[in-house]
Amino acid sequence: MVDVTELLTRDTTRGRVTLTAVTLGSGIAILDGSVVNVALRTIGTELDASLEQLQWVINGYMLALASLVLVGGALGDRLGRRRIYLVGMAWFLVASALCAVAQTPGQLIATRVLQGVGAALLTPGGLAIIQSAFRREDRAAAIGTWAGLSGIAAAIGPFVGGWLVDNGGWRWIFGINVPLCLAVIALTLWATPESRDTEATGRGFDVLGAGLTVLALGGLTYALTASATMSRPLLVAVSVVAGVAAVGFVVVESRARTPLVHLSLFGDRVFSAANAMTFVVYGALGVVFFILVLQLQVSAGWSALSAGLTGLPVTIALMFLSSRASQLSERIGPRIPMSVGPVVCAVGALLLLPAGRGATWWTVLPGLVVFALGLALLVSPLTSTVLAAAPDRYAGVASGVNNAVARAGSLLAVAALPALVGLTGDDYRDPSAMTSGFRAAMVICAVLLTVGGVVSWFGLAGRSHPAPGTTDETVM
Repeated sequence: MVDVTELLTRDTTRGRVTLTAVTLGSGIAILDGSVVNVALRTIGTELDASLEQLQWVINGYMLALASLVLVGGALGDRLGRRRIYLVGMAWFLVASALCAVAQTPGQLIATRVLQGVGAALLTPGGLAIIQSAFRREDRAAAIGTWAGLSGIAAAIGPFVGGWLVDNGGWRWIFGINVPLCLAVIALTLWATPESRDTEATGRGFDVLGAGLTVLALGGLTYALTASATMSRPLLVAVSVVAGVAAVGFVVVESRARTPLVHLSLFGDRVFSAANAMTFVVYGALGVVFFILVLQLQVSAGWSALSAGLTGLPVTIALMFLSSRASQLSERIGPRIPMSVGPVVCAVGALLLLPAGRGATWWTVLPGLVVFALGLALLVSPLTSTVLAAAPDRYAGVASGVNNAVARAGSLLAVAALPALVGLTGDDYRDPSAMTSGFRAAMVICAVLLTVGGVVSWFGLAGRSHPAPGTTDETVM
């Protein structure tokens, strides 16, 4: 049973302000997952960082976010979604300020990890607040707005980062978060009602499950990122620890009285298929946004701002098409949008292959436009489908699961693909090596995106009966 102090409507002042607060806050966290990409070359030069260290600037944030977002969602369900959301925003504010003053690659990586912890606390809260605090008839539209604007935040990151790097320096990509976080905190305190799962309140917390999640994701990511320089015995040992932790997590969750994740959620075929699609698609998206801006700066000689502007087609598509995609999904079901969207993105990735020496805007624009259209088609239906497949009382956990899957897919792909396509050490400064690795990465991303479309087509062919204990409950 969900306890919420007041149900909101989208057309009231409090409803609009609440939606603004959770969308802006989630957008800031998502923005910081992509805004740093365009500044990597400048950061690497100024802090004398290797490619592996630059990967950890990205993956340190994503690792903390992916491994702790389940904890954030569960804490919100138990202690209050508004409360944990505000704690996450305050944490994120402090960590952003520390990132802005980092003096070494190690310091920046450490403060990025702290940023990720704050993001893990606030990210699932945004969707959970929408799912539990808004009237049932307003939720799909509110989620469509959230998904569209959050997608814009991810896409606009390279543009914002490029402008800040060229005009103020890379430190401003973190410093700008401080006033934005203060605004979100003020709006949330004023307008957002509290909500929680009354059946979970006061129960023991699954500390063991949370620890195993962190150990599994952390070990696997470290093994993938450092595989080029790690000794083989150590690589095997770390991989085995990560694998054992992953198996242990499943065992613990199946037996725990108050599990971090109710495995019965995965008994719903739609929930499982949507999350499987999320893993492979967001893995590919993470690599595309990571490596394209590097390729255009290193091999084509573009400025940080010019490379950042490549996110503009995605921003425009998400801004104008996300709500329409949500409406289309409501009318015909999510299967077609979530199957066709990834395949269209795959075509866009292949159209980006010519981006190399001498590349102009006309070289990359066709691929960017096609990629953007595919992304706009799949983002809103994906988010709505995951939340609709879970009962309201598990809104925080369901949001946390999907966020964890998305971040895990992205961070594992960003960790693994550079080495897989031959990019290690200082190769990101060599145009020839960078171009070769970039083109191989785009082909792999196209394959992953196509796999995501196939998973959706078969996995969403028809809804399965809800798993035991996961039927919808009345919001009170």
